[in-house]
Amino acid sequence: MSSKTKIVVLRMKEIIYTGIFVGLAILLVTLCLIMFRPKKDTAGSEAASYIPGVYSASLNLGNQDVNVQVAVDANRISSVSLVPLSEAVTTMYPLMQPTLDELADQIVTTQSLENLTYSSQSRYTSAALLKAIQTALDKAKIQ
Repeated sequence: MSSKTKIVVLRMKEIIYTGIFVGLAILLVTLCLIMFRPKKDTAGSEAASYIPGVYSASLNLGNQDVNVQVAVDANRISSVSLVPLSEAVTTMYPLMQPTLDELADQIVTTQSLENLTYSSQSRYTSAALLKAIQTALDKAKIQ
């Protein structure tokens, strides 16, 4: 029997270099996979699911109570309004309705209560309205 035995001599330096290059190649492939994988749709995951209907939250203005009503569909905010808005409230709080109209337009357009813009003259009115709107939306969200 003739066996052809081959002896392979590897130098330690070559083994170390090969190991380093294999490690770098694995690292490069891993980084490419992490960087270029498809991103999850963040807008879709943040889009809340609501129970369709009209929800309200009470807003106390001095001795008057005003309800902020939010109408929602299954996955979007349809409208935001003040009910009942009496003449006394309109007279005592003249910024209430214009501020709500501005906020409602932005909320319906963006479907979010974040990153809304409002004037510095109506910041406290806007903050109170946004708190009431958030309360109404919390009632509408599917848990």
